[in-house]
Amino acid sequence: MARPRSSISLGSFIYFGIAALLAVYFTFSAVQGDHGLFRRAVIEAEAEALDAELAGLRREVARMENLTRRLSDTYLDLDLLDQQARAVLGMIRADEIVIR
Repeated sequence: MARPRSSISLGSFIYFGIAALLAVYFTFSAVQGDHGLFRRAVIEAEAEALDAELAGLRREVARMENLTRRLSDTYLDLDLLDQQARAVLGMIRADEIVIR
């Protein structure tokens, strides 16, 4: 006797349907989710921007430390002192001409 070919049962169809939906969900989540690939690219770009900003701030701090050291009691840079006095007090020398 030949056994008749059985069709796919409803239970196995539901099982594979749920499995396919879960695979699609997890794939979408891995790409678009809070911890997905696109979010990682955004975080890496933000990290690079913050690293560049940090480098700029470190240069600014080093410049300010240098200026502070040059105006300290142990080391006095007369040119810098002259420049600061002119900028803050608005002073000029007697032999200079001011053009406005």
